[in-house]
Amino acid sequence: MRIVSFLPAATEMACALGLEDSIVGVSAECDYPASVRGKPVVVHSALSLETMAPSEIDDAVRRTLHETGTLYAVDEELLRALEPDLILTQDLCQVCAPSGNDITRFIASLARRPDVLYLTPHTLGDVDDNLRTLGDATRRREQADALIAANRARLDGVSASLAEVDERPTVFFAEWVDPLYCAGHWVPEMIERAGGVPLLARRGGDSVRVTRDEVIAARPDVVIVAPCGFNADAAAKQAMTLDLPAKRVFAVDANSYFARPGPRLIDGVELLAQLLHPQLVDHRLEPRVSLHG
Repeated sequence: MRIVSFLPAATEMACALGLEDSIVGVSAECDYPASVRGKPVVVHSALSLETMAPSEIDDAVRRTLHETGTLYAVDEELLRALEPDLILTQDLCQVCAPSGNDITRFIASLARRPDVLYLTPHTLGDVDDNLRTLGDATRRREQADALIAANRARLDGVSASLAEVDERPTVFFAEWVDPLYCAGHWVPEMIERAGGVPLLARRGGDSVRVTRDEVIAARPDVVIVAPCGFNADAAAKQAMTLDLPAKRVFAVDANSYFARPGPRLIDGVELLAQLLHPQLVDHRLEPRVSLHG
């Protein structure tokens, strides 16, 4: 089977199921595991964001989506040459990867139409369902079930570590800093699994734009800063501009542990548990930056 992945999370899932050698094309954002970075790049960002401030990125994304309807450019000539049997993509977020009408148009341009698997998770359970679906589509269901079981065992381990917890800190999780967004979808559930109480978030729903005054009024014990698309060091630089009152503030690697709905979300739960309850949980996952507390 020849697989092209338009989505970093899908690439991670496929590799976790032992399908790395079957992946013949990826997105420019696919960077884990490191070995996939040498794969042919089929999908590129239509924007150059490296030198932009968060507010400039937000403006550029909104303007480009309004004008063109997409943030991505697909190398259709390369896609045809790769002759994929299966394309992995999503229909959850226009900012994350090509989706919807984009995919329909690309597929229509191919002489031999591949199967297309849309991964659209909203919860941790949905991520498990995506793994099963991918396993079924690639004859790797046994591997998918084993990975899901192993991840559930790790979640059970976190729960066991927190069995004696009396107080659960309240948490504001910033998915973006300017404008300020509170993370949604699977992140509130991750916070709950890690022994915290998510604030201003919609469990299983879209991220929510909030004001600084709303965050201050919510009085979080912990602020987690994880701008989508940035690592911990970059998140720390952005966090310094927020000046949100909280006993503890941490910047974390969004791409590795929170933004991509794949197997490493379990690492994210363990990391959150470590941050929220350091006296009970000692996984020492990195990278993360303690800004104070």
